Amino acid sequence: MAEKTVLLIDDESELLESLKKRISSAGFEVITAGDGLSGLSIARTKNPDLIILDTMIPKLNGFKVARFLKYDDNFKHIPIIFLTAKAEEHDKQMGKAVGGDLYITKPFDDEELLDSIHTLTTA
Repeated sequence: MAEKTVLLIDDESELLESLKKRISSAGFEVITAGDGLSGLSIARTKNPDLIILDTMIPKLNGFKVARFLKYDDNFKHIPIIFLTAKAEEHDKQMGKAVGGDLYITKPFDDEELLDSIHTLTTA
């Protein structure tokens, strides 16, 4: 069975690298992007099995990236996990409104995130 692909979109390079190592060691191929526009472009060309997306990223915020993907028939099937420091209830509601499948706030538990990735890529 081919390994599943996870796209990480976050502007914190240290977080990207540590998440990439952690998720790769769990058996996933990991692609990264440091801003919303490049993340959206990569999502459209690589069609990943799952996207982990920050909300506060340059060029195009995470909510808009999710909206563009979830309102496109070619990409609406891709599960999106928001991984963000924005913990207010209205932010969580916005994440749900734009099609996010899960909303996890930073700091987060590695095992919880990995369990969620496994669950959403096998559903």
